[in-house]
Amino acid sequence: MSETKRTPGTGRRRPARERVLAAAALRFYSDGITATGIDTITAEAGVAKMSLYNNFSSKAELVHAYLDARHEEWMAQYRSRLEQAESPRDGVLAVFDAYIDSATGDGFRGCGLLNAAAEMPAGDEGRARVRRHKEAVERLMAEHIAALVPERPDIARTTAEHLSFLLEGAMTRAGLEGDSNRLRHARAMAAGLLDRL
Repeated sequence: MSETKRTPGTGRRRPARERVLAAAALRFYSDGITATGIDTITAEAGVAKMSLYNNFSSKAELVHAYLDARHEEWMAQYRSRLEQAESPRDGVLAVFDAYIDSATGDGFRGCGLLNAAAEMPAGDEGRARVRRHKEAVERLMAEHIAALVPERPDIARTTAEHLSFLLEGAMTRAGLEGDSNRLRHARAMAAGLLDRL
């Protein structure tokens, strides 16, 4: 198999680790983790099986790297949206916008992290990574809401939890329906709730 895929625009070879992780991300999201074998990933990445195992000791380690990469990808989308925020209210809505940004393109099937967690047994480290991501998202909203209503920390916490449930429910429905309409509706509902604080 070819080990010489080039990074577009640079002429340099993309490292095998990056290619394996990109191939795994594509297949894990579109086909599921359990249904995606190592042979499929190596073929898609254009690497030998040894290259995969030189970079990831097991499929489980590859899955964890995939989950971490999805978290970082979402955080980058959120930070990009946050740069446009002019108020704490906008900061909360930047969270919704980052989810909307991820709900594009053919083959959208919902939250990749939740899809992955659904395939893992209770107690699996991968599920813990997904839980930490979801907690981080709720914490971001709580921080923005706390800045919006600094004298009411109890309201900030409960509102962040409420919006987290709204966001996750909308993402689930958006994944089932294959578009971002539910997320856009949830964003409008969140904006209305924030305006009433």
